[in-house]
Amino acid sequence: MNFILTDGEYKDALLPFTYTRPVAGIRIGILTIAEKWEKHLGQEVSYLTDNYLSEKFPLTKTDYNVVITASYLPTPALVNAVKNLEIGQALFLEGAVVAYATISLEQPFSLSNYTSIAAKGVAITVKNTWDIFSKNAEAIQQDFDLLTKNRVSQPISSTNTVINPEQIFLEDGASVECSVLNASTGPIYIGKNATILEGCLIRGGLAMGEGAVLKMGAKIYGPSTFGPYCKVGGEVNNAVLFAYSNKGHEGYLGNSVLGEWCNLGADTNTSNLKNNYAPVRLWDYKTEGFAHTGLQFCGLMMGDHSKSGINTMFNTGTVVGVHANIFGTGFPRNFVPSYSWGGAAGFTTYRTNKAFETAKAMMGRRNISFDKVEQDMYEYIFEQTKKWRKE
Repeated sequence: MNFILTDGEYKDALLPFTYTRPVAGIRIGILTIAEKWEKHLGQEVSYLTDNYLSEKFPLTKTDYNVVITASYLPTPALVNAVKNLEIGQALFLEGAVVAYATISLEQPFSLSNYTSIAAKGVAITVKNTWDIFSKNAEAIQQDFDLLTKNRVSQPISSTNTVINPEQIFLEDGASVECSVLNASTGPIYIGKNATILEGCLIRGGLAMGEGAVLKMGAKIYGPSTFGPYCKVGGEVNNAVLFAYSNKGHEGYLGNSVLGEWCNLGADTNTSNLKNNYAPVRLWDYKTEGFAHTGLQFCGLMMGDHSKSGINTMFNTGTVVGVHANIFGTGFPRNFVPSYSWGGAAGFTTYRTNKAFETAKAMMGRRNISFDKVEQDMYEYIFEQTKKWRKE
């Protein structure tokens, strides 16, 4: 049985994060959606996504393909139902297609060609960018239960103050000293070789990926996720950083999502609450307008490889595309297109040769190559996003 995660109809609603990855590549909780499904299924998955992403995220075809909508996070009941699908059957949950089994991936899905099977229970769905942080508490708990079942944590150093240690798990090589770990409001998961430096105050849930670092004196409110090799300092509340991104200094980040390879300069601050306490609206790439989130708290959505200079301020509900470089005084507009260079005083186009130089330097520090596959993908995105920039 060949399992494939498809973007379905939600890829546009999850921009800017799905410019550079399929929906399944989104991190929520401890793991990415693809990693969750692979853990539950016990085998690797492949991806049904846009052509320009397919070299980095390839598709595997066989004569028995089960196509799963990646916006659904797996549960034991859902996984069991997916595994039991036969060719010509489609699995539904609350009126929507979760998965279907097919011989031919070339034939577009049509309900008339399938027998409907009803799934039991409920599942967490990621259908909007703000779902990533607003549903992170449930996702952390699910991943924590999955990853720690029948396992024993590495010992927690006696230099720490610990509350509810049963919900704290340290992987091999994790280091935590002279900090406060309060897991009474959610689990705390510290990944392999991750480090929490002295004086950190942590209120769960918290998920730290492999090699992630919390700088000295950080104040962390859950539910927050810092993916592999992220560096985080200052004050953070309910934020998700995918991987290799840094908020290394003082400043506030709340109810926000950062993609990979982002960097927030020292004393960068995000507003997550409007002065009039009104619900927050976010830029919608599909309608080219601002969508109602229904949330009172919503901060910054920043795509891969975007950066901010020191003392940058982001207004409530700001969306930043990929490869943007933002600096200067005042609040920049609350939609910053990809490949923008500037700030409140105005933006010019951040040319790809300059953007790629920065990307190569940042990735090179982690011994990761910015190769031709990456370059082709980002050049495609540059062309696709030019209508929102002043060239």
